[in-house]
Amino acid sequence: MKKELKDTIVVELGQKLKEFPHFYLVDTTGLNAEQTSNLRRKCFKNEIKMVVVKNTLLHKAFEASDIDFSPLYEALKGNTAVMFTQNANVPAKLLKEYKKEGIPALKAAYAEEGFFVGADKLEELVAIKSKNELIADVVALLQSPIKNVVSGLNAGGKIHGLLDAIAERNK
Repeated sequence: MKKELKDTIVVELGQKLKEFPHFYLVDTTGLNAEQTSNLRRKCFKNEIKMVVVKNTLLHKAFEASDIDFSPLYEALKGNTAVMFTQNANVPAKLLKEYKKEGIPALKAAYAEEGFFVGADKLEELVAIKSKNELIADVVALLQSPIKNVVSGLNAGGKIHGLLDAIAERNK
């Protein structure tokens, strides 16, 4: 591969590192063409950009980045595919589907400004909530007291009517 092409690839990887806030390093060793194609289709459906890269070029892109990616350097061995995403837990959920087969396997991830190194971190990554999921949780928490107040007020009208009826009887 010519040096100019390598430099272009490093620059493109650097742009993707800036564009996507989360990425996963995945070992795709053992996937045949059909399995790789199926994985790419699933990635596309889940808005994940999957790129197979040379470890040395990815290492150079990490070094050129503003963020210190040194905890991920040890994961740059063997075949590496990078899954770039806007939602931190989507690739983890996708990889969890393949966990029984063990291919593709998680090497490392950078999600929510944290480093997750090793396949054992997959469950932690699945548990990360996306921004939209957190907003939905907050809205549900805010709605709960309001619903209680409204139902209390509705029930209060019934209780008030009952008390009036009892007062009428006692007269």
